[in-house]
Order: sequence, then C-alpha cells, then structure tokens
Amino acid sequence: MIPSPSRTLADLERRLAYDLACLNEPPGSWPRTLDGPDGFPMLDALVVGGGMCGLVAAAALRRRGLTRLRIVDRSAEGTEGPWVTYARMRTLRSPKHLAGPALGLPALTFRAWFEAQWGERAWEALDRIPRTQWMDYLRWYRRVLDLPVENRVSAIAVEPVPGGLAIRLKGPVRRETVHTRRLILATGREGIAVPRRPAWSETLPTERVWHTSEPVDFPAMAGRAVAVIGYGASAFDNAAEALEAGAASVVLLARQPEMPRVNKFKGIVFPGFTLGYPTLAPADRWRVMTYLFDAKIAPPRAAVLRVCDDPRFAAATSADVTAADWHDDRIVLRSAAGRFEVDHLILGTGFKIDLAGSPLLAPVADRIATWRRLVTPPPHQADHEFLDFPDLGPGFELQPRVEGDLPWLRRIHAFTFAAALSHGSVSGDIPAVSDGANRLADAVAAAEFREELSHHEQVLRTFDDPELSIEDVARLRPPPASISDVAD
Repeated sequence: MIPSPSRTLADLERRLAYDLACLNEPPGSWPRTLDGPDGFPMLDALVVGGGMCGLVAAAALRRRGLTRLRIVDRSAEGTEGPWVTYARMRTLRSPKHLAGPALGLPALTFRAWFEAQWGERAWEALDRIPRTQWMDYLRWYRRVLDLPVENRVSAIAVEPVPGGLAIRLKGPVRRETVHTRRLILATGREGIAVPRRPAWSETLPTERVWHTSEPVDFPAMAGRAVAVIGYGASAFDNAAEALEAGAASVVLLARQPEMPRVNKFKGIVFPGFTLGYPTLAPADRWRVMTYLFDAKIAPPRAAVLRVCDDPRFAAATSADVTAADWHDDRIVLRSAAGRFEVDHLILGTGFKIDLAGSPLLAPVADRIATWRRLVTPPPHQADHEFLDFPDLGPGFELQPRVEGDLPWLRRIHAFTFAAALSHGSVSGDIPAVSDGANRLADAVAAAEFREELSHHEQVLRTFDDPELSIEDVARLRPPPASISDVAD
C-alpha cells in the first residue's frame, strides 16, 4: 500500500524528520579531532559552493558522520547556482520524475515538496519543472536539512598544513583562514573553467558583447539587431530573452552544417552507466565520453519552439564566424554563411575546462594531473579540449602530474563538471547527482578512516563499554555437582 502524500509542507517536514530519525541520521561524529595551526579543531570538510551540488555533497557527508562542515558561496542567499542568474530557460530540461539531489529519501524529492503544496492533481498536470520553482525547492532543501551556507563568502587561496589545508576566505566584512581536512569544490560548470570566447570577439566593445554566463543587458536590445553565436540550449534561451525584450531581429549563427536533433546524453541515464563508467579503462572512458560530446547535443525542443515561429528570428547553419569588425557603431560579422551587421552580440559558446580558471588552483595548475597522461588520442583528437580535464581519483580527488609532488592535492575534491571525463555525468546534472554525492561522501569517509587508522585502532583497544555489570555476571549460577561427586 502506497502511503498517502503529506497534506502540507509542515507535514512533509515532519515526515522527513521522522525518516531521518528512523535511519539514525546523522550519526554521531566519529573522525578524530585534529587541531589546526590556530589551535582550533579542523573542519571535516569545507564545501565551496552552495548550489545544488554543494548542498547534496554536504548532506551526503553529514549522513556519514562528517558533521564538522562549513559551506560557503560567493552569491547572495537564494541566488546560488545558475537557476535565477544566467540560466534563462523557462523549465528544466530533465524530466520531472528524476529524484535529483534527494539522496534516496522520498520525502526530500521535488515531487514530495510540490505535492505537499499543490497536490497530486497539480503534479500529474505538470509537464516540466519551472526553472525558478526548482530554485525554490533548493532553498527549501537547504532549510529543511539545516545546511549552514555562508553567503557572499569566497574561497581565494589554499595551502597545505599538517593533516589538512588552510583556506583563505573573503567575506563582506572580514577575511579569515579556516583549516579543514578536505576541500570540496562544488562550484558549477564555471568553477574550474573559463568562458569560451572566440578570439575574433576580443576586439569588440565590451558593452555590446556578452557571454551567456554573464548578466546580459536585454532591455538595451529593444529595437536593435542581435546575433547569438552557438546552437545549444543557452544560445536558444538567450535568443528568446532578446526577442521577449523587444529586439528588432535575432539571428542565431551555428557552425554546424545542420542542427543536431538527438541528445545522446539521454541514453546514459541508467544505473549501469552511472556505476560502471568510472570503472572502465581510461581508453574506454575517453572513447565513450568524447563520442557523447562530439556527437553534438540537440537543443531542447522547448527552447527551439520558444523562438522558431517568431518572424524576427532566423537561424543560419554552416555559419562559423571567422572575423568581426566594429564599423559605424555596429558589429560586422563575417562567416561562411555571409556577412551580418548587428548592434549586440551574445556568445552562447559555453565553457572551456581550465584548471587555472579557479583562483584556488591557478598557482599549481600546471602540476595537476590531466587526461593528457592517461590517453593517446587518435590523430583527429590530438588537440581535443578534453585532454585538459583533470584526472581525478575515485573520490573526485585531484592528483599530482608527477607522483609524489604536492601530496595535499588529494585533499581537494572536484565535484564539478570537470569530473565528467573521470566519473561521468554525476556532478553537475540533475539525473545522477545523488549517486555522485554518495560516491564522494563514501570516498571521503573511507579516506578519513585510513589516514587515522592508528587512532581508530587505539580507540578500539581502549573501548570499554560493558554489556554486563559485575552484578550481572555474579548472578550466573555454576552447574550442579555431578552424581558421582555426590556419591563420593
């Protein structure tokens, strides 16, 4: 019999609290208390990033008894991640039934949260989850799990200390240094990356050119001509925003000869792939993941339908832009598909993985292992950008390029899109993010135990919690004397 859903959000929160209590979660803190150089106990982990990945990572760590946690995010409260900043689609692309960051807890799912407020019929009628409503859910997730996110705080530097790391934080009021055993980077697609900007765009006026990851001045486009470079989801979403802001025309320029129609990534949303992919040999992982990305991802149907019937919109394929000029207060783009004059330009060109793109990793970026050491790609992939993805260990930990160098790197775990080549799509996208968080938390807990094995052995040897009291033992009666003893 399926239990009836919670009738109110308060009922759901009581149900979740009861479920966690039944599971005895979170368990008691078990890691050894280790003081940092400042004399205060080190954190078990510092999580940088309070968006979906940071929240689910922190929740998974706490479920394993790693409870000395801090979570910092550079954004204002309620704006963590892309959902209400540079994500501009109307609805999520993931199907509504996927459990996302719920960590196997039914009461923590979006569906439970939604039905508790709007009911089962509304759930059945819902097609896709509205983007801003997903952010509302994540705000609730943070609150109901009491995850201590500190907003407007940035991690700006890291260095090793005995048994851990020293992280310099910069907040709105003060700077501080915190000491932690582990550092979890949950900083999104842009966290260990840089926006991909074509070289020809660098000479154009910055007030007329935006990357889709930036705040875009859409009102300024009213009555003006706009070009969008790219063919993916963000390109179509930003084209739609420009049209809805009143742009006179929007042309989307795609270098592909035809628009992709299939999203191959939908074909890997099953447990076998999630669990099996990271166990494959590097050559197999390279072959599979480069195929997925090089096959080109179709833009979401909803994003295309949002613009395709607007007479102000046009899309050109085989339109790789080769040069751009600034002439008579306009941007002139030259491409294989012709010449385009526009007033504003939006770059829907995504991100490029770059270890130096993270301020924390930049000083040692050239000493961090990448996939260049793992594979020798075929000639047509000799310059593939995936070669610059970090070679991560089984717990998402960074590794040194030269064995023995920078041993403290393994205390830094990259739970971001940069883990895709090593671990698959488990640290950025909704479908398997709980699997990724559990994998991360299991590895961190195991590493904490291994590092302090002598301590835990000593705790075990001195463990003295009697099951029986002396009085209990005294009540045990010896067997009666044998018959022969009585005869004697």
